[in-house]
Amino acid sequence: MTTDAGIEVRPASGHTGAEIGGVDLAGPLDDAVVAAIRAALLRWKVLFFRDQRLDHAAHVALARRFGEPVTLRSRGKASPPDFPQVETTADRLELAGRYGMDRDEWLERRRHTLLRGWHCDHGARIDPPAATILRAETVPPYGGDTTWSNLAAAYAGLSEPVRRFADGLRAEHRLGVGYRPRADHDAYVRHLQDHQVASVHPLVRVHPETGERLLFVNGYYVDQILDVSRAESLRLLEMFVEQATRPEYTVRFRWEPGSVAFWDNRATVHLAPADTGHLDFPRVMHRVMLAGDVPYGVDDRPSEALTGSPLHRS
Repeated sequence: MTTDAGIEVRPASGHTGAEIGGVDLAGPLDDAVVAAIRAALLRWKVLFFRDQRLDHAAHVALARRFGEPVTLRSRGKASPPDFPQVETTADRLELAGRYGMDRDEWLERRRHTLLRGWHCDHGARIDPPAATILRAETVPPYGGDTTWSNLAAAYAGLSEPVRRFADGLRAEHRLGVGYRPRADHDAYVRHLQDHQVASVHPLVRVHPETGERLLFVNGYYVDQILDVSRAESLRLLEMFVEQATRPEYTVRFRWEPGSVAFWDNRATVHLAPADTGHLDFPRVMHRVMLAGDVPYGVDDRPSEALTGSPLHRS
């Protein structure tokens, strides 16, 4: 499909994702193209662009056409020092050694169940980012795909009685829920305690632009559904996270150098790859996030901050 602005929108799956053609993201984007990209993003939740030539400055400039870039307080050594809005994902490789673990142990402790890796970016914050723009610099010749799931489709796929039940629930999202502590001294647990971030979000969030209801749940941040027992919460979370990540609501993207993925962080969860740890190939990605707002539930109640501060904006 070609829009009135002259860009091509090619759906990538039945519910989620579209490849966009006819756009040079490094060049000036007129208002009609920006509007067409935004409309496609709201419809398909994640957009894919191939063969783009973005540097850090162009990446940040692109983000500014769609919102306010987030300025990160701390990043690893791989991130560019002159662009505080850009985080380089190779930084993740530094974390294991920083907290006394090798890479395999780090990944095992972060992803010790099948659903734990699914997340939205910074979901424990009171104001999770509205969107993320991720670009690939270096990718392995095989492996390293990322998968997204559509939370609007997941909510719509629930039966009507379960939707009504979910509409009234709220859940605590907390940094580090997806991490299994070590039996002995664990420097990472101490880091989480010193930098804890937690919020109470509605289990069903209303999208601020489309009005869609979203099953706002993931395996990495959600700690407890409120007002039910711990045992009930565990079973409910398993059901809702499984619903949120059903294969029919997902799309999987094969990265190439110069690929860009732009996703609605309010309406999706994503799963970073776990199939490259044994491969001796680098994978270097750069992301810029757009500042979001405080989620609201079906009852118009906003999220509540428990601890931690909102994300910084540039």
